[in-house]
Amino acid sequence: MQDFKEIARDVLRLEAKELLNALKTIDDDMNKAVELIAGIKGKLIITGVGKSGLIGAKIAATMASTGTSSFFIHPTEALHGDLGMIGKDDAVLAISFSGESEELIKILPHIKRFDIPLIAMARKRDSSLGRYGDLFLSIDVTKEACPLDAAPTTSTTLTLAVGDALAVCLMKKKNFQKEDFASFHPGGSLGKRLFIKVRDLMHTQNLPIVNSSATLKEAIVAISEGMLGNVLIEDNEHRLLAILSDGDLRRAVMRDDFSMEKKAIDFASKNPKVLMGDDLLASDALAFVEKHKIQLIAIVDESKRVSGVLHIHDLIEAGIK
Repeated sequence: MQDFKEIARDVLRLEAKELLNALKTIDDDMNKAVELIAGIKGKLIITGVGKSGLIGAKIAATMASTGTSSFFIHPTEALHGDLGMIGKDDAVLAISFSGESEELIKILPHIKRFDIPLIAMARKRDSSLGRYGDLFLSIDVTKEACPLDAAPTTSTTLTLAVGDALAVCLMKKKNFQKEDFASFHPGGSLGKRLFIKVRDLMHTQNLPIVNSSATLKEAIVAISEGMLGNVLIEDNEHRLLAILSDGDLRRAVMRDDFSMEKKAIDFASKNPKVLMGDDLLASDALAFVEKHKIQLIAIVDESKRVSGVLHIHDLIEAGIK
């Protein structure tokens, strides 16, 4: 019986080895490609056929989501009208492992005729694609992971990795930050993690707040009405002093001096953890509450006056991770 677990490991070893071998093929054309793409006024057009085309489409998507305007064009479609989508202010990244893909080679003279910069990504610099290119990025491998050494496997992995490397270099060149990334991903889990801020989720109305003179009985009523499992305790200047939680109440009942007529602040957690301002990302707020093992956090201003509260359930229900 074949050991497919070991076969899978062999594939990963081979592909990892080829990725490491590719380190020595990265030359100054990578620097030039980054400068070229970062400096264009238009878009980066990516094109390729077959598996190279599929990888090219993914590279285009990665570029577009990380601050480099980019889209994919299939060479065959380009020959039938889509070449008009490529403007004089654009640059082209053409991908072909062999460097001889017929459909791709056919459109290259038309691209060069308009003096559009061409970055070639192929196995050999002296291939047809390599010779057409103004710059060359190598995707040479010694062996495919396919046991027939035929199906694009290792080569497509390397192509994708070189595309990722180019995208990351461009992010560094443009100083692309987390906030920039958020603006490109307003939806989905990425957008929620990087775009939604505390102010978007916090409670600001009918907050469970009592004065420091309030009794435990009054505080319990406020907890029940607030439905957040906590009550905030303020001084006469409306500055936050303490937070009384359900857990604090359970511990209070076990105390010998427990009385419903005692001041709630005597049983509360004084100097609670707070967030200063509501501009913090919700994902950072989640990390904060998880680190300090708390369920509710108050958002306060510089004078410690409460502007809102945020419960861990609000973060989870919003899909923040």
